[in-house]
Amino acid sequence: MLICIDVGNTQVVMGVFDGEKLLGSFRFSTEQSRTGDEIGIVVKSFLGELGVGQDQVGGIVISSVVPPLDYEYLHMCRKYFGIEPVMVGPGIKTGMPIRTDNPREVGADLIAGSVAAYEFYGRGNGERHSRPVLVVDFGTATTFGAVSADGEYLGVAIAPGMKISADAMFRHGAKLPRVDIAFPRSAIGKNTIQSMQAGLTLGYLGLVEKLIIKIKSELGQDAFVAATGGLAGLISDKTSLIDDLHENLVIEGLRIIYGRNGD
Repeated sequence: MLICIDVGNTQVVMGVFDGEKLLGSFRFSTEQSRTGDEIGIVVKSFLGELGVGQDQVGGIVISSVVPPLDYEYLHMCRKYFGIEPVMVGPGIKTGMPIRTDNPREVGADLIAGSVAAYEFYGRGNGERHSRPVLVVDFGTATTFGAVSADGEYLGVAIAPGMKISADAMFRHGAKLPRVDIAFPRSAIGKNTIQSMQAGLTLGYLGLVEKLIIKIKSELGQDAFVAATGGLAGLISDKTSLIDDLHENLVIEGLRIIYGRNGD
Protein backbone atom coordinates (compact mmCIF):
# COMPACT_ATOMS: atom_id res chain seq x y z
CA MET A 1 0.00 0.00 0.00
CA LEU A 2 1.14 3.54 -0.73
CA ILE A 3 0.15 6.63 1.25
CA CYS A 4 0.15 9.91 -0.69
CA ILE A 5 -0.02 13.17 1.28
CA ASP A 6 -0.37 16.69 -0.10
CA VAL A 7 0.20 19.33 2.61
CA GLY A 8 -1.43 22.55 1.45
CA ASN A 9 -1.76 25.94 3.11
CA THR A 10 -5.37 25.34 4.14
CA GLN A 11 -5.95 21.59 3.90
CA VAL A 12 -4.04 18.33 3.83
CA VAL A 13 -5.22 15.74 1.31
CA MET A 14 -4.31 12.12 1.91
CA GLY A 15 -4.93 9.09 -0.29
CA VAL A 16 -4.16 5.39 0.04
CA PHE A 17 -3.38 3.36 -3.08
CA ASP A 18 -3.23 -0.35 -3.68
CA GLY A 19 -1.22 -0.33 -6.89
CA GLU A 20 -3.00 2.14 -9.16
CA LYS A 21 -6.32 1.76 -7.34
CA LEU A 22 -7.27 4.58 -4.96
CA LEU A 23 -8.83 2.94 -1.89
CA GLY A 24 -9.90 6.22 -0.39
CA SER A 25 -8.98 9.84 0.24
CA PHE A 26 -9.80 12.43 2.86
CA ARG A 27 -9.02 16.00 3.86
CA PHE A 28 -8.17 17.57 7.19
CA SER A 29 -7.18 21.10 8.13
CA THR A 30 -3.57 22.25 7.99
CA GLU A 31 -2.47 23.38 11.44
CA GLN A 32 1.14 24.47 11.80
CA SER A 33 1.07 23.64 15.51
CA ARG A 34 0.17 20.01 14.82
CA THR A 35 2.84 17.53 15.98
CA GLY A 36 4.06 14.41 14.24
CA ASP A 37 2.31 12.30 16.88
CA GLU A 38 -1.00 14.08 16.26
CA ILE A 39 -0.58 13.58 12.54
CA GLY A 40 0.20 9.91 13.13
CA ILE A 41 -3.05 9.46 15.06
CA VAL A 42 -5.05 11.04 12.22
CA VAL A 43 -3.35 8.87 9.58
CA LYS A 44 -3.79 5.67 11.61
CA SER A 45 -7.48 6.47 12.11
CA PHE A 46 -8.02 6.88 8.38
CA LEU A 47 -6.19 3.65 7.62
CA GLY A 48 -8.43 1.91 10.14
CA GLU A 49 -11.54 3.18 8.34
CA LEU A 50 -10.18 1.65 5.13
CA GLY A 51 -9.31 -1.61 6.85
CA VAL A 52 -5.60 -1.12 6.13
CA GLY A 53 -3.06 -2.09 8.77
CA GLN A 54 0.12 -0.14 9.47
CA ASP A 55 2.21 -3.14 8.45
CA GLN A 56 0.57 -3.12 4.99
CA VAL A 57 2.01 0.31 4.15
CA GLY A 58 5.07 -0.09 1.94
CA GLY A 59 5.73 3.51 1.01
CA ILE A 60 4.80 7.14 1.64
CA VAL A 61 5.19 10.12 -0.69
CA ILE A 62 4.63 13.73 0.38
CA SER A 63 4.31 17.10 -1.31
CA SER A 64 4.31 20.13 0.97
CA VAL A 65 4.09 23.89 0.62
CA VAL A 66 4.23 24.39 4.40
CA PRO A 67 7.92 24.03 5.36
CA PRO A 68 7.34 24.29 9.15
CA LEU A 69 5.38 21.02 8.98
CA ASP A 70 7.90 19.07 6.90
CA TYR A 71 9.79 17.70 9.90
CA GLU A 72 6.57 16.68 11.67
CA TYR A 73 5.51 14.61 8.67
CA LEU A 74 8.97 13.06 8.44
CA HIS A 75 8.76 12.22 12.15
CA MET A 76 5.32 10.66 11.67
CA CYS A 77 6.53 8.45 8.81
CA ARG A 78 9.59 7.26 10.69
CA LYS A 79 7.93 6.67 14.07
CA TYR A 80 4.62 5.12 13.02
CA PHE A 81 5.63 3.29 9.84
CA GLY A 82 9.41 2.94 9.95
CA ILE A 83 9.50 4.48 6.48
CA GLU A 84 11.66 7.22 4.99
CA PRO A 85 9.17 9.02 2.75
CA VAL A 86 9.77 10.43 -0.71
CA MET A 87 9.53 14.22 -0.31
CA VAL A 88 8.76 15.79 -3.69
CA GLY A 89 11.26 18.54 -4.36
CA PRO A 90 14.65 19.24 -5.97
CA GLY A 91 16.47 16.01 -6.82
CA ILE A 92 13.32 13.90 -7.13
CA LYS A 93 12.57 12.32 -10.51
CA THR A 94 9.23 13.64 -11.74
CA GLY A 95 9.61 12.88 -15.44
CA MET A 96 8.53 16.45 -16.20
CA PRO A 97 11.11 19.08 -17.23
CA ILE A 98 10.41 22.44 -15.57
CA ARG A 99 10.89 25.34 -18.01
CA THR A 100 10.64 28.26 -15.57
CA ASP A 101 13.20 30.87 -14.51
CA ASN A 102 13.72 29.13 -11.15
CA PRO A 103 12.45 25.54 -11.09
CA ARG A 104 13.17 25.26 -7.35
CA GLU A 105 10.46 27.77 -6.51
CA VAL A 106 7.66 25.83 -8.24
CA GLY A 107 5.37 24.22 -5.65
CA ALA A 108 5.55 20.44 -5.32
CA ASP A 109 1.76 20.26 -5.52
CA LEU A 110 1.76 22.10 -8.86
CA ILE A 111 4.21 19.61 -10.31
CA ALA A 112 2.33 16.59 -8.93
CA GLY A 113 -0.98 17.78 -10.38
CA SER A 114 0.64 18.55 -13.71
CA VAL A 115 2.33 15.13 -13.88
CA ALA A 116 -1.01 13.37 -13.39
CA ALA A 117 -2.88 15.66 -15.78
CA TYR A 118 -0.36 15.06 -18.56
CA GLU A 119 -0.48 11.30 -18.01
CA PHE A 120 -4.29 11.21 -18.02
CA TYR A 121 -5.11 13.85 -20.63
CA GLY A 122 -2.01 14.96 -22.51
CA ARG A 123 0.24 12.05 -23.37
CA GLY A 124 -0.51 10.51 -26.74
CA ASN A 125 -1.74 6.97 -27.19
CA GLY A 126 -3.01 4.83 -30.01
CA GLU A 127 -6.06 7.04 -30.49
CA ARG A 128 -4.54 10.54 -30.40
CA HIS A 129 -1.35 12.57 -30.48
CA SER A 130 0.04 14.29 -27.40
CA ARG A 131 -1.55 17.63 -26.55
CA PRO A 132 -0.91 20.47 -24.08
CA VAL A 133 -2.72 20.51 -20.76
CA LEU A 134 -3.89 23.33 -18.49
CA VAL A 135 -4.42 22.39 -14.84
CA VAL A 136 -6.70 24.69 -12.83
CA ASP A 137 -6.32 23.96 -9.11
CA PHE A 138 -8.87 25.64 -6.85
CA GLY A 139 -7.06 25.74 -3.51
CA THR A 140 -6.03 28.50 -1.11
CA ALA A 141 -4.90 30.22 -4.30
CA THR A 142 -6.24 29.25 -7.70
CA THR A 143 -3.43 28.20 -9.99
CA PHE A 144 -3.39 27.73 -13.75
CA GLY A 145 -0.47 25.42 -14.58
CA ALA A 146 0.54 25.03 -18.22
CA VAL A 147 2.07 21.84 -19.63
CA SER A 148 3.30 21.56 -23.21
CA ALA A 149 2.40 18.77 -25.62
CA ASP A 150 5.90 17.42 -24.95
CA GLY A 151 5.17 17.12 -21.22
CA GLU A 152 7.15 20.17 -20.09
CA TYR A 153 5.96 22.37 -17.22
CA LEU A 154 5.96 25.86 -18.76
CA GLY A 155 4.73 28.04 -15.90
CA VAL A 156 1.66 29.11 -13.97
CA ALA A 157 -0.74 31.98 -13.34
CA ILE A 158 -1.72 32.45 -9.68
CA ALA A 159 -4.87 34.21 -8.47
CA PRO A 160 -6.33 34.65 -4.96
CA GLY A 161 -8.64 31.76 -4.10
CA MET A 162 -12.38 32.27 -3.74
CA LYS A 163 -12.26 31.84 0.03
CA ILE A 164 -9.44 34.39 0.32
CA SER A 165 -11.48 36.83 -1.76
CA ALA A 166 -14.59 36.31 0.37
CA ASP A 167 -12.58 36.69 3.57
CA ALA A 168 -10.97 39.90 2.29
CA MET A 169 -14.39 41.50 1.74
CA PHE A 170 -15.49 40.52 5.25
CA ARG A 171 -12.29 41.72 6.92
CA HIS A 172 -11.94 45.01 5.08
CA GLY A 173 -15.57 46.03 4.57
CA ALA A 174 -16.91 47.39 7.85
CA LYS A 175 -20.54 46.66 6.98
CA LEU A 176 -20.02 43.57 4.83
CA PRO A 177 -20.94 40.20 6.40
CA ARG A 178 -19.25 36.85 5.89
CA VAL A 179 -21.10 35.01 3.12
CA ASP A 180 -21.29 31.45 1.84
CA ILE A 181 -19.69 30.89 -1.54
CA ALA A 182 -22.69 30.13 -3.74
CA PHE A 183 -24.00 31.29 -7.10
CA PRO A 184 -27.03 33.61 -6.81
CA ARG A 185 -29.96 33.46 -9.20
CA SER A 186 -29.18 36.89 -10.61
CA ALA A 187 -26.16 39.09 -11.14
CA ILE A 188 -28.21 42.00 -9.78
CA GLY A 189 -28.38 41.43 -6.03
CA LYS A 190 -31.46 42.53 -4.11
CA ASN A 191 -29.72 42.50 -0.73
CA THR A 192 -26.16 42.65 0.62
CA ILE A 193 -25.59 38.90 0.70
CA GLN A 194 -26.90 38.32 -2.81
CA SER A 195 -24.88 41.26 -4.09
CA MET A 196 -21.67 39.96 -2.53
CA GLN A 197 -22.29 36.45 -3.82
CA ALA A 198 -22.91 37.79 -7.33
CA GLY A 199 -19.67 39.74 -7.39
CA LEU A 200 -17.68 36.95 -5.78
CA THR A 201 -18.85 33.92 -7.75
CA LEU A 202 -19.81 35.42 -11.12
CA GLY A 203 -16.80 37.71 -11.03
CA TYR A 204 -14.56 34.78 -10.16
CA LEU A 205 -16.05 32.70 -12.94
CA GLY A 206 -15.14 35.53 -15.32
CA LEU A 207 -11.56 35.53 -14.00
CA VAL A 208 -11.26 31.77 -14.51
CA GLU A 209 -12.70 31.82 -18.02
CA LYS A 210 -10.58 34.80 -19.10
CA LEU A 211 -7.36 33.14 -17.93
CA ILE A 212 -8.29 29.81 -19.54
CA ILE A 213 -8.96 31.55 -22.87
CA LYS A 214 -5.73 33.54 -22.69
CA ILE A 215 -3.53 30.58 -21.69
CA LYS A 216 -5.10 28.32 -24.34
CA SER A 217 -4.30 30.96 -26.95
CA GLU A 218 -0.64 30.64 -25.91
CA LEU A 219 -0.60 26.85 -25.44
CA GLY A 220 -2.71 25.94 -28.43
CA GLN A 221 -6.48 25.63 -28.77
CA ASP A 222 -6.30 21.85 -28.50
CA ALA A 223 -5.10 22.16 -24.89
CA PHE A 224 -7.11 20.01 -22.47
CA VAL A 225 -8.35 21.85 -19.36
CA ALA A 226 -8.51 19.82 -16.15
CA ALA A 227 -9.81 21.16 -12.83
CA THR A 228 -9.00 19.97 -9.33
CA GLY A 229 -9.10 21.25 -5.75
CA GLY A 230 -11.72 21.82 -3.09
CA LEU A 231 -13.91 24.34 -4.97
CA ALA A 232 -13.38 22.93 -8.45
CA GLY A 233 -16.83 21.38 -8.60
CA LEU A 234 -18.56 24.69 -7.91
CA ILE A 235 -16.92 26.44 -10.87
CA SER A 236 -16.66 23.54 -13.33
CA ASP A 237 -20.45 23.15 -13.29
CA LYS A 238 -20.83 26.73 -14.53
CA THR A 239 -18.47 26.78 -17.50
CA SER A 240 -17.94 24.83 -20.70
CA LEU A 241 -14.24 25.73 -20.77
CA ILE A 242 -13.25 23.05 -18.25
CA ASP A 243 -13.03 19.66 -19.94
CA ASP A 244 -12.85 17.43 -16.87
CA LEU A 245 -12.97 17.56 -13.07
CA HIS A 246 -10.56 15.30 -11.19
CA GLU A 247 -10.65 15.94 -7.45
CA ASN A 248 -7.67 13.68 -6.68
CA LEU A 249 -5.30 14.86 -9.39
CA VAL A 250 -2.47 15.86 -7.01
CA ILE A 251 -2.37 12.61 -5.03
CA GLU A 252 -2.56 10.67 -8.31
CA GLY A 253 0.48 12.63 -9.42
CA LEU A 254 2.26 11.77 -6.19
CA ARG A 255 1.59 8.08 -6.88
CA ILE A 256 3.10 8.42 -10.35
CA ILE A 257 6.15 10.31 -9.06
CA TYR A 258 6.73 7.69 -6.36
CA GLY A 259 6.83 5.00 -9.03
CA ARG A 260 9.38 6.98 -11.03
CA ASN A 261 11.76 7.05 -8.10
CA GLY A 262 12.26 3.30 -8.03
CA ASP A 263 10.53 2.55 -4.72
